[in-house]
Amino acid sequence: MPELVFFSGTMDCGKSTLALQIGHNRSARGLQGVIFTRDDRAGEGKLSSRLGLVTEATEAAPGMDLHAYLVDRLSRGGKVDYVIVDEAQFLAPEQIDQLARVVDDLGLDVFAFGITTDFRTKLFPGSQRLIELADRIETLQVEAMCWCGARATHNARTVGGEMVVEGEQVVVGDVNGPAAEVGYEVLCRRHHRRRMTAATAHAAALSPDVLPVTPG
Repeated sequence: MPELVFFSGTMDCGKSTLALQIGHNRSARGLQGVIFTRDDRAGEGKLSSRLGLVTEATEAAPGMDLHAYLVDRLSRGGKVDYVIVDEAQFLAPEQIDQLARVVDDLGLDVFAFGITTDFRTKLFPGSQRLIELADRIETLQVEAMCWCGARATHNARTVGGEMVVEGEQVVVGDVNGPAAEVGYEVLCRRHHRRRMTAATAHAAALSPDVLPVTPG
């Protein structure tokens, strides 16, 4: 039976890498898929992983009807055996509904990949709808790590290395971008609550002791 599967996890846990691997495995067996993505770090119409792998994809623009796109492709004689959706958290809830229709009406497996919560620990609307509709939810087993070495469970937005908790829900940045720009970092819950990023922790470690230490 075809399924709508939601692969979720924090940043840096290998979601895009797994999406590329699923596509590779199926194409090696002669299957043809459609890859949708939104706001990938590599640019419009790209699916990329942090390991440096990139493939072409269809940009799932706001307002685009994903079900209608696939129906049109099939009606023109195109072959579609499965669907991959990366950065699914950025999709609108109605687009997630359209993916469910793709499974139910067109009989295609849909593999959606995304993070569940934003930098404020609030659910993305697309991820919330996936949790509500998915046949299966798979948490990726490659655990991202906080700077302290603990398992990272939260995504943080940073500006100049400092964590921020206000602003638009979707602002494209990168975990490897310059510190002065908008970036993202994964943190454990404790350090997310304390707003302590790797940069601020390093600065605190380098600061002088509050009480001076004098020799004997």
